[in-house]
Amino acid sequence: MTRTLFGTDGIRGVANREPMTAETAMRVGAAAGSLFVRGDHRHRVVIGKDTRLSGYLFEPALTAGFVSVGMDVILVGPMPTPAVAMLTRALRADLGVMISASHNLFADNGIKLFGPDGYKLSDETEARIEAAVETGTHGLAAPGALGRARRLEDAEGRYIEFAKTSFPQPLGLEGRRIVIDCAHGAAYKVAPTVLWELGAEVITIGAEPDGFNINKGCGSTDTALLARTVVERNADIGIALDGDADRVVMCDENGAVIDGDHIMALIASSWADGGRLEGGGVVATVMSNLGLERYLAGIGLVLARTRVGDRYVVEHMRAHGFNLGGEQSGHIVMSDHATTGDGLIAALQTLAALAATGRRASDVTALFAPLPQVLRNVRVGGGDPLESERARAAIAEGNARLGEAGRLVIRKSGTEPVIRVMAEGDDEGLVSAVVDDIAAAVVEAARGAGEHTGAQAQ
Repeated sequence: MTRTLFGTDGIRGVANREPMTAETAMRVGAAAGSLFVRGDHRHRVVIGKDTRLSGYLFEPALTAGFVSVGMDVILVGPMPTPAVAMLTRALRADLGVMISASHNLFADNGIKLFGPDGYKLSDETEARIEAAVETGTHGLAAPGALGRARRLEDAEGRYIEFAKTSFPQPLGLEGRRIVIDCAHGAAYKVAPTVLWELGAEVITIGAEPDGFNINKGCGSTDTALLARTVVERNADIGIALDGDADRVVMCDENGAVIDGDHIMALIASSWADGGRLEGGGVVATVMSNLGLERYLAGIGLVLARTRVGDRYVVEHMRAHGFNLGGEQSGHIVMSDHATTGDGLIAALQTLAALAATGRRASDVTALFAPLPQVLRNVRVGGGDPLESERARAAIAEGNARLGEAGRLVIRKSGTEPVIRVMAEGDDEGLVSAVVDDIAAAVVEAARGAGEHTGAQAQ
């Protein structure tokens, strides 16, 4: 079945514009609820959100949809996405829903759905929900069979204790000065609390949400404030979460960024040394740096690659017996602890590796030198400029120029109307030239179709 409503990470768009309207959210709730109302028990769904203003729009709309098909709703308020996944399992709920646009700014919002096992729904299940939304084929409950809604008062405490238990005993964080940037997002209460209760001296930034400032000049997509604060406050390490706390980027004591690839390298080597790593390596996406792949090969581990999206990483992990995977952007999935990316728990595993060595972050996390990698985002209005003769020729030429010394990844974003052009290799000048040429070809193709709205480097 064709999917147009769902992207690589649920439904996402500008708040109060299709598809992210209250009406569509209510229909998604009714459709998903109908699909998961099975058996005679009282069915329930857990709904969490981040701190965006539009959360007040979508929380009641989704609630109405679920209640209309006889499903009870448990509201947990602002909570990290991985906390919603955990609570879905812990409460034996039939569904979990997170209202968030992750790392996007406040004007966007999204809907992520989890099954009763705490895992994101498959493409096939999302397609069935989408079909029901389009056709309106969901059974409304009788007046006496409507669901009810209530707030879970101890949701924060449950997740705080859950996160703390992931940190190995008897290690602690005593004597560690840690800066935590919560991106004015969903983890603004729970993340600093977990670190403090584990013994750290905590310096908190990005923890004053006002509905508009989520991810703005802070968090995992903008680490300048974190790096500056770490250096100014003489901290041992910095942690930056994104708006829904399912991804993390860190900084060492000098303010140098530690991205998802470096975090995976550190955790993989630590777990391998301790006999904890399963599957013989790590699962990552096509965007992870070739330097990570070479580093892992050097210590006898494999790097299995998937398409972009942490859900595809998780699917490969489950199918092939891996317990560690993730994305360069900071989605780190550790199936021993969580069913989805958990930025806080990934940070705790990194801190545990540091605590075990007693060394500085800069001495432990710089396990490999990333190969030069260039990414350009070409914003388009629709259509498929990649199918143009000019773009296909440029891509073929780029692959030939890079040869065995590099990689080229061209893909459509699943969350934004952009085409991402990425290349990496040993020769930085060649990599940059290849990306420039392909991006120019895509721009030309989009302009010819009247679609192009701009290109941006990252």
